[in-house]
Amino acid sequence: MSSNSLNIILFGETGVGKSSVINLIAGRPVAKVSPDADGCTMNSTDYQFTIGSRKITIWDTVGLEEPQMGVNGYYAAIVKAHGLIQKLSNAGGVDLLLFCIRGNRITATTQSNYRLFYEVLCDKQVPIALVITHLEREHRMEDWWTRNEGSILRYGIKCAGHACVTGITDKAEKFRESRDAISSLLSLHDNRGRFTMPQEPWFIRLLEHLASLVSTNSSLGKDISRILTKRCGLDVETAQRLAGQLRGHGDRQ
Repeated sequence: MSSNSLNIILFGETGVGKSSVINLIAGRPVAKVSPDADGCTMNSTDYQFTIGSRKITIWDTVGLEEPQMGVNGYYAAIVKAHGLIQKLSNAGGVDLLLFCIRGNRITATTQSNYRLFYEVLCDKQVPIALVITHLEREHRMEDWWTRNEGSILRYGIKCAGHACVTGITDKAEKFRESRDAISSLLSLHDNRGRFTMPQEPWFIRLLEHLASLVSTNSSLGKDISRILTKRCGLDVETAQRLAGQLRGHGDRQ
């Protein structure tokens, strides 16, 4: 892979505007935008751009809170995310995580998605930048960051940069500002610290190990739930239901 190229993973909850961010970078509609909360990205899709002399590939991922999946699809979504990172590792590595969040408030789900991608899947080895969307009502979009940076830090979310944007094309001036902001953000990063996942698929092995433990000893269910809560940042109910799904997965081994 060329040293003048970047592999970027874009992730976030459903409805935050990941597809709009793709279109913002492209400057034209290349990704389908869903007007409702159901979302439309169920599999990872790659988009290729050239910004200046740099070739950029952005992978738009399924959100871990997509309503179509329900909690029962959480395990499969994690496996898909792991598979994408492994695929990019084989293609040269991952350079940057773009975490897309909606500009209303920071939630526990925001923290959960951050921890899963940055801490668990990428082992804190890939720089992460925030793209804050739906800021068309802000007089100055950057004001959002000034007001909310403290909340982001309190949730333990550390980033290597940010862009405050809107994907609404009717707001021509703010749309141009948004394109400039995200282009500047991407220009700050290079591939010198490109992350490649270890050959041993440790995360899949971890999930399979958890599944086997739960299936052979139901008393470990609460322990597995605690691991998922503390390590992956899941809420208690989701962790308990995922532990149940792991139990079913283990029974099928």
